[in-house]
Amino acid sequence: MATMLAGRLNTRTHELTMTEVPVPEPGHGEVRIKVEAAGVCLSDVHLVDGTLNPLFLPGDEVTLGHEVAGTVEALGPGVVGVTEGQRVLLQAGQEHHDGTILTRGVDYDGGWAEYALARQDTVVPIPDSLPFDQACIVPDAVSTPWAAVTATAATEPGEAVGVWGLGGLGTHGVQLLRLVGAAPIIAVDPVAAARDRALEFGADVALDPTAPDFADAVRAATGGLGLSVAFDFAGAAPVREQALAALGARGRLVLVGLAGTPVTIPNDTVFTYFQQRVLGSYGSEPQHVVRLVHLAAHGRLDLSRSITEVLPLADAPRAVERLQRKEGNPIRLVLKP
Repeated sequence: MATMLAGRLNTRTHELTMTEVPVPEPGHGEVRIKVEAAGVCLSDVHLVDGTLNPLFLPGDEVTLGHEVAGTVEALGPGVVGVTEGQRVLLQAGQEHHDGTILTRGVDYDGGWAEYALARQDTVVPIPDSLPFDQACIVPDAVSTPWAAVTATAATEPGEAVGVWGLGGLGTHGVQLLRLVGAAPIIAVDPVAAARDRALEFGADVALDPTAPDFADAVRAATGGLGLSVAFDFAGAAPVREQALAALGARGRLVLVGLAGTPVTIPNDTVFTYFQQRVLGSYGSEPQHVVRLVHLAAHGRLDLSRSITEVLPLADAPRAVERLQRKEGNPIRLVLKP
């Protein structure tokens, strides 16, 4: 039996091991992908450290990796509309027959491997102009902030926005807000290098949230009106309190980062009088991924700056450590089998 290298997580012991496993055979309606690139996400770090736990995984072990791109290597019975050799990325999840959304690399085996299985309806063709390392990050690192910006917040051109947390999601959030015409875009992060990077990606102003004149700086940047939308990509209670205070009339606070703590509205009278809102945004829909591939194919979205480094698949544990420590302030680390 042919075997392959895979990054397997034991969700009970939280041990990540690189091990040889059988090459999977595609079943009815499935395809086998030769993985060319797989992203390393903070969610993977949280799965390893136990902060996140799979809800629907049938056993104790799973191959990590929900950001995957590669070529179609084999077709299972009944597959239509997909061809061998086709360049594709994989949606980060698939719908179960009962309507539950199962996440790749969490609830079933993902792409930290030489080969991965995918149901045919989760396969998205990509153009030759989109490199695999850039394509693989679209299903989460890019589509999650895109959904928050366009679907959840319904951000309009000319709206003043704030982005808290300038890691992989927040940095792309800045880039995408620039794409939809938000103005001004105020980037907020305590790390100076992250603020500098946000300016390179299209932010108009970059602020240190610990600065004593932070509130004054937001008012100055927005002409005294406050923010129309504040995005929390950091997932921290202090961020939410600061972001709420920076909202203007009818302002929306969009929660993308996961804090696992209560959301507190310090002054409900102000919140109600100005008709403000708190909105949750989780992941994205399949059409968001397709739309982003379309934008990239037409030169409207440049992801070349997003790839901090490409590492061998065998270095997956090291990649997790680097992201956990934010070593080198990465946007995205990518694994290549």
